[in-house]
Amino acid sequence: MKTTIELPDPLLRQAKAAAAARGESLKELFSIALREHLSGGRRRSSGEEGWRAVFGQAKSRAVAEVDAVIAADLERVDPADWR
Repeated sequence: MKTTIELPDPLLRQAKAAAAARGESLKELFSIALREHLSGGRRRSSGEEGWRAVFGQAKSRAVAEVDAVIAADLERVDPADWR
């Protein structure tokens, strides 16, 4: 269903930026946010797991930095240590 809503310009710009940073459409962002608001939930229902679910508000750059550190650490793991 289509509808029209009025939002303050700064809020709409922020929503567009957040959707783009998460790789979501504005429709997806609004649907998730409204669903969570109506259910009283605090976590995003985007399917994020692990540390990303905890840091849902992290900036893309911060997520990339953490991913790089984790990847670098995993490169140093000797598979023989897991046997």
